[in-house]
Amino acid sequence: MPGLYVHFPFCASKCIYCDFYARVRKDWKPYVEALLQEIRDRADELSVPPTTLYFGGGTPSLLPPALLQQVAGACRTGFGVQDFDEFTVEVNPDDVTPAFAQALREIGVNRVSIGVQSFDDGQLRWMRRRHTAAQAEMACATLRRAGFDNLSLDLIFGFTGLDDGSWMASVERALALQPAHISCYQMMGRWADSDEERCRRQYRLLQQRLLASGFLQYEISNYALPGCESRHNSAYWSREPYLGFGAGAHSFDGCRIRSWNTPDIDAYIASRPFGTETLSDQEVYEEKLMLALRTTKGLSLSSLTPWERAQLAQKEPVLEYLSKTGNIFRDACSLRIPADGLFVSDGIIRELFPS
Repeated sequence: MPGLYVHFPFCASKCIYCDFYARVRKDWKPYVEALLQEIRDRADELSVPPTTLYFGGGTPSLLPPALLQQVAGACRTGFGVQDFDEFTVEVNPDDVTPAFAQALREIGVNRVSIGVQSFDDGQLRWMRRRHTAAQAEMACATLRRAGFDNLSLDLIFGFTGLDDGSWMASVERALALQPAHISCYQMMGRWADSDEERCRRQYRLLQQRLLASGFLQYEISNYALPGCESRHNSAYWSREPYLGFGAGAHSFDGCRIRSWNTPDIDAYIASRPFGTETLSDQEVYEEKLMLALRTTKGLSLSSLTPWERAQLAQKEPVLEYLSKTGNIFRDACSLRIPADGLFVSDGIIRELFPS
């Protein structure tokens, strides 16, 4: 089912690893006015009502709740939705106060994604995070007191100087907070650990520990207690339609048209320039495989058109090799990468599309 994404590209400071569009600014009101106008202008772009709403960033929790309320209200009014099945807001731990948590409840938020990243204060300072480990734990407690039971925690592994013991200590402290969902991302870029075997081991340790704690892995970086998977993000991987509002936000019609707003706050406020592309048959086919193979369910062969099934049949020698080496599991209904191969899924997928 369709979803709505709203991008708030504001941060109090920039973390060393972040490559999302965000700026250290506070001109929130003109940006929100532009958001409200975009939502009004595009309210006829979905044929059925959206079921999920996601406020991401940047740092949505920097904004006053009254502004967040205006945007949420515009989404409800514009798309004829009284309540979203899943309404997520990303927060930074040090922004979470009792008053803010209660305001989120009143806005209608029912899922909160908390950017923890680590429970080691030294690592947090190195990442240029604004919060401490204690503040992350306090944020969870504050949100629970406000009535939130669907909490998601973000963690990062695979960076310079992270050893297995420190990594697992963060995982244990995350589990102690009893979240419903955990997202774990490998750091990329200049700060990434060059020891691929250590990164692979940390990923495997994470998989084993979360599985033992009742979590199910449903995508490369995402784990949830049964029934607590992110509905909004899952729609991205299954190519459901979604609309993205705000500077740098992307949209997809669920078929072959992708579009995006300019990643520039000032240009967005002034005239909202955007780009668009129409995917070819080959691009749609490759995208279906690449997105589905990120998930533990994998690719349902019934989702392919006859032409796409013929394309896949041409890869039979490669599929046979990947099956024999244990990198691909396939049966009459599906194609998937086993859990112990997800860490190197990019390489496995490249075998299918070497160009």
